[in-house]
Amino acid sequence: MNQILEQARKIAIPTIQEEKETRELADMLLKQVRGEAAKYAQVVTVELGGSYAKGTWLRKQMDLDIFVKMKTDTDDKTFEKIGTEIGRSSLKKFKPYLRYSEHPYVEAKVNETRVNVVPCYDVTAGQWKSAADRSSFHTRFILENMDQDKKNEVRLLKKFLKGVGIYGAEIAREGFGGYVAEVLVYNYGSFIGVLEAASNFMQGHVIGNPAKKFETFLVLIDPIDNNRNLGTAISAQNVARFILASRVFLKKPSIAFFNGKERSPNAKNLKNTIIVRFSYKWRSPDIIWGQVKRGTTSLAGQLTLGGFEVIRKTAVTDEKSEAAMIFLLRLPVIEKFLVKNGPDIYRKADSENFISKNSKNIMTWVDENGRILSMQKRELEDAKKFLDHLLKKNLAKSGVPEGIIPDIRRGFRILYGNQPISKSIKKALADVTSTDGLIFGTNK
Repeated sequence: MNQILEQARKIAIPTIQEEKETRELADMLLKQVRGEAAKYAQVVTVELGGSYAKGTWLRKQMDLDIFVKMKTDTDDKTFEKIGTEIGRSSLKKFKPYLRYSEHPYVEAKVNETRVNVVPCYDVTAGQWKSAADRSSFHTRFILENMDQDKKNEVRLLKKFLKGVGIYGAEIAREGFGGYVAEVLVYNYGSFIGVLEAASNFMQGHVIGNPAKKFETFLVLIDPIDNNRNLGTAISAQNVARFILASRVFLKKPSIAFFNGKERSPNAKNLKNTIIVRFSYKWRSPDIIWGQVKRGTTSLAGQLTLGGFEVIRKTAVTDEKSEAAMIFLLRLPVIEKFLVKNGPDIYRKADSENFISKNSKNIMTWVDENGRILSMQKRELEDAKKFLDHLLKKNLAKSGVPEGIIPDIRRGFRILYGNQPISKSIKKALADVTSTDGLIFGTNK
């Protein structure tokens, strides 16, 4: 175990040179943002936040958060306008773009570092006006409660979560965010302490002292706000994967948990996998991910109503122009005939209504229990044709979010999993058609 953890520290903890370069970058960007912020009377101060300010960022994987704190009497419209203007003007050399949380904020890639300029209010603790208001309090809490050894334990946990594929609170991942990792180490003392606790989590496990009851698979209370459950952003699936990964690692430690393990699609399942691929006009990643995920859920429901058994589903986008909804089915082509269960013959009105509606079916009969059944031919028994018909003829009634309906109307392709696909879709196919060797300990 110790040998594995030492290897993990080498890939998780930044080098002295990297820290120096990062500090120079942070100082330069902070100066630029402060220069732009000085033009607005509503701005109280500008400060660094996130993992860099707390000293918990990962080697070669640093995000930089710069918070623009405004007076509390700034109205919402002005707050958003000033925040985006400062972000865009200070990062204009780096092709900035908008992202969305509770309020829009500006993001850009600077020397492979993701930089966020986020507006928030200059509030006192507990008097939150926006979700971002807590961030400076989070930074202060971690700095006051963690020495460098603890911060490095956080880095181990973050690297572990990344390796397992469940790191990140954004809607694309619905996993464990950076602050979640910090709070877990704060509660359990060390990386191994977190894994030992997680391996025994029960459904609805509560960490911290909640001010009220929360109904999530994991309840993790924010130490600076006991009305806030950090577990809300984590999907039940990712909580389960974390529990399984913790159990397997403690039994059989491996550096693969920190490096990640590339998966390949299971060829046997590819022929039963249907992909709805379409291009979209660029928008914030948070928006397109939400739309494609909701669309995937809606189409899975339509497939089920059509008689197809959906085993697994997933959504994917390259965050540039391509998106896809993927479905692993029990069978992509089902039987041509459908048997409909009707009422028992003692329910007179229902019986007569059922018989009338199904009078043109292939066959109608009474079974040995006195129930009326009727056999009819399915309209579409091929899942590919079913989805094609649905998206061309009944898209507005399909349940697909309105936001992506124009994109789909401009054109889409329905493919089987074993047809040529892009890199981003291939990775999603691997996730939906194969076993995760890390968390199930198969190493396959």
